[in-house]
Amino acid sequence: MRLFRHTADLPEDARGAVVALGNFDGVHRGHQAVIATAQRIARDLGAPSAVMTFEPHPRSVFPPDDAPFRLSPFRVKARHIEALGVDLLFVCHFDESFLHKTADAFIEEDLVAGLGVRHVVCGYDFLFGHGRGGDPALLRQAGAAHGFGVTEVGPVADDADGVYSSTRVRDALVAGNPREAARLLGSPWEIEGRVEHGDHKGRTIGFPTANVELADYLRPAFGVYAVRTGVDQGAGTVWRNGVANLGRRPTVGGTVERLETHILDFDGDLYGQHLRVQLIEFLRPERKFGSFNELKDQIVQDAAAARAVLAKEPRSED
Repeated sequence: MRLFRHTADLPEDARGAVVALGNFDGVHRGHQAVIATAQRIARDLGAPSAVMTFEPHPRSVFPPDDAPFRLSPFRVKARHIEALGVDLLFVCHFDESFLHKTADAFIEEDLVAGLGVRHVVCGYDFLFGHGRGGDPALLRQAGAAHGFGVTEVGPVADDADGVYSSTRVRDALVAGNPREAARLLGSPWEIEGRVEHGDHKGRTIGFPTANVELADYLRPAFGVYAVRTGVDQGAGTVWRNGVANLGRRPTVGGTVERLETHILDFDGDLYGQHLRVQLIEFLRPERKFGSFNELKDQIVQDAAAARAVLAKEPRSED
């Protein structure tokens, strides 16, 4: 997949694509249906398939004081989109200037002049432009005027007649239900980041942890999870079982929200490496223990519970 962080002066072979439009936070099953529709039309037309998305997420621009909410920061989103087999990924930088760009200007400057789109695909609820003045109907009008096709993908629902949405995924995670989130996404939800030094307290009791800051990720229910951990090695990822605490660590007076992962049967040095952590099952809420020894006894139980859960799980795929 080729990545472009602009829409001007594109090489000729990156123009004329069938483009799926959207933010695609989480790349859940509904998003996948939009992208798959674009890929099918691209095959029929003999054109490249593409996704156009917006970074940072528009919600992070206004209002600026919202709590962290992202399901998939850009690196994660790009990896999921690439795994779907998309040819091109266009990233529009969403800032104050882009915020005030009208829907008509976005169509004329970015889609027509910039990308030379052959066809556009979007979800039924896709809104764009200043004041959210653009919608699928406006795209169809513009397509008729500028000579590109438009396909609107309707709601995609699961067996329970619930429409797939990023909001449903967030609600499941906040409720401590990562399995429901995984069902909506099509794969386990994960947090990834660079392993940082912590206070090394876990190492003193035989449970060293790899610590990752949560940054602008959504905060799922705080507590202990059975997890699968992936360490980048070359072009691939090596996956191992683990148990993780997500939260503030009240027993040791912690104040920073972070993910601390103990990788089972592993004692290597991961500092500075890139770690992926998939939340598989919520084991218990985070709580403050009366002593460090009491916490240690609970960690032993948590590790055993995680082993039992993960022994029944299929292997994670890169």
